[in-house]
Amino acid sequence: MQTQLARVVRRLGATVFRQTAGLGFGLAILTLLATPALAFLAFVSNEKGNSVSVVDTDKMETVAAIPTGQRPRGIAVSHDGKFVFVALGDDDTIQVIDTATFKSVGELPSGPDPEQFALDPSGKTLYVANENDAMVTIIDVDKKLALGQVSVGVEPEGMSVSPDSKTLVCTSETTSMAHFIDTSTHEVVGNLLLGSRPRFSAFKSDGSELWATSEVGGELAIIDPRTRTLKARVRFEIPGLRSEMIQPVGVNLTRDGKLGFVSLGPANRVAVVDGVTHAVIKYLLVGQRVWHGDFSPDEKYLLVANGVSNDVSVIDVASQKVVKSIQVGELPWGVAFAPN
Repeated sequence: MQTQLARVVRRLGATVFRQTAGLGFGLAILTLLATPALAFLAFVSNEKGNSVSVVDTDKMETVAAIPTGQRPRGIAVSHDGKFVFVALGDDDTIQVIDTATFKSVGELPSGPDPEQFALDPSGKTLYVANENDAMVTIIDVDKKLALGQVSVGVEPEGMSVSPDSKTLVCTSETTSMAHFIDTSTHEVVGNLLLGSRPRFSAFKSDGSELWATSEVGGELAIIDPRTRTLKARVRFEIPGLRSEMIQPVGVNLTRDGKLGFVSLGPANRVAVVDGVTHAVIKYLLVGQRVWHGDFSPDEKYLLVANGVSNDVSVIDVASQKVVKSIQVGELPWGVAFAPN
């Protein structure tokens, strides 16, 4: 409800400014200053809590808890901001939640054991990794219809779609590969061997690079998606921590491609990586076993889910500092912001 209210408030603010211009600039400014600030809502899937926590980044607190089915993990918000999609691994479905009412309003046919998924840039197609069946299920969101499946490697997890919608990338943990799938033919058109147990991948917004993490391999692969070749490997070293504790999982890239934030699991750190040189800039201490995260729509904050400490850490992107810890549900896994 607050997200919709924020949109209305913003539109009304612009209207008020125009209408009061004839009465004087000062009155217009005073009217706009009286308008409540725009708040963003983040939705956090709690794998063991069987819930989705709603975090208000204006109040910097959890404002609601939405019950879900069994083992919610992958999470995303529809591009129009109306729905939250949550992968229920033990219920073999994608639950759909209304962002205005916080109520469940339906399901999508995900195939067995969905873990991660990706919405294509149009928001009309959902690609789901079926972890136990070595398959990817393709879903028409509007029709709530499964369009088909694609065979991939063992234990598929990470899912990402290129900005031009032409390529789907699925990383398979046991096979240790990135599979490149043509979205028009639904066929695997290439494979790339990665470090041990790849967990996630993300495209730069211009499509020039694909960043893929390897949890057991302890590295980040920088990939040229056009040639499907490896450009660089990024290793992480944290003084006082054994290398096996540093397990890269989630990746978040800024829209301008200048910074990447890599969640390092039980290292309890998020690595800040230069998007051009691929050098590690710094490590940010967060909660325990950091997993996945998402930027607020204005990219002011990055929220990351800390599975063992049952909280999310709020990172100020500009200063590259952790500014807040917010308690959520049990075993938080993923974060998704509603667009403004």
